[in-house]
Amino acid sequence: MRILIATDAWRPQVNGVVRSLESMAGAASALGATIEFLTPQDFASFPMPTYPEIQLALAWPGAVSRRLAQGYEHVHIATEGPVGLATRACCRRQGRRFTTSYHTRFPEYIHARSRLPVSVTYALLRRFHNSGCGTMVSTQTLAQELAGRGFRRLMRWSRGVDHGLFQPGAAIDLGLPRPIFLYAGRLAVEKNVEAFLSLDLPGTKLVVGDGPARSALEARFPQARFVGVKTSAELATLYASSDVFVFPSRTDTFGMVLLEAMACGLPVAAFPVAGPLDVVGGSGAGVLSEDLQAACLAATEVPRAVPRDHALTFTWEASARQFLDNVAAAHQAGESAASGKAASAEQPKLFVQGEMIKP
Repeated sequence: MRILIATDAWRPQVNGVVRSLESMAGAASALGATIEFLTPQDFASFPMPTYPEIQLALAWPGAVSRRLAQGYEHVHIATEGPVGLATRACCRRQGRRFTTSYHTRFPEYIHARSRLPVSVTYALLRRFHNSGCGTMVSTQTLAQELAGRGFRRLMRWSRGVDHGLFQPGAAIDLGLPRPIFLYAGRLAVEKNVEAFLSLDLPGTKLVVGDGPARSALEARFPQARFVGVKTSAELATLYASSDVFVFPSRTDTFGMVLLEAMACGLPVAAFPVAGPLDVVGGSGAGVLSEDLQAACLAATEVPRAVPRDHALTFTWEASARQFLDNVAAAHQAGESAASGKAASAEQPKLFVQGEMIKP
């Protein structure tokens, strides 16, 4: 099967959406599927105001239509930005079936920056996603939450991790006071990094990543070590060389960094919210608590073999199979992406690897 994935998240961005799309596509190739991408690199683009690391594409419908005419059997729209919007419009105009995925909690992110009510943004996103044949979400918790908000035809699509790259053997002596509490991710208000940096913890707080909040965080928390963006190999070394991975976000839909950290034998400390609840859960690979400081300290006692063993249960091959199963299920469901119409009394439905269940 030849599939086109339209995404606004792409290199040089360094985030979980980009890594998951690229890794899943590589695994899908081994399963006989060909996945190609429509990205901001295919258009003229400009830096997003207040967040220049993200490029916004000038995605013209004519250019998108020409790309869609290249014989793809399925179209998947990964993001709700300019590329995703233009692709959705073209698919609907041409009567093409398409699926979408819900990677990012934009309503909460926008609310954190502008105080715009989340209900407004959710209404726009619901219209965007419900016009397709299915919306792929990373966890059951997120599926149930979105179903409660009126999203239909929800499909589970989990993630994997490269167990060879992210592994405990990458550890070195960082020369920092221990224990080392590590955060890796975007430095932005919605990531709640301040909650981690405000904690009274022994040892060292190590911060990997960049973003619009970095300068303010560095000024306010000079005792923390900010090391900027790292390559995957460098990040693997930092995971394996630290003592606890701290994940303070309350708004992530999954948290790829959770899997990467655990694959390196690094236990997790996080709030008991969607993302950590699904990825870590009751596995013993970390500690989830509303008292993040207590979770951090307790996580230092978790044997490193436990998170590594748990991470081994997540593979990119399984993620790719799930994605391809969802594509097949969407076509079998016979929903017309062009009409975007559904009976208002229809109950929300969830699909899990092609099996439809009620939430």
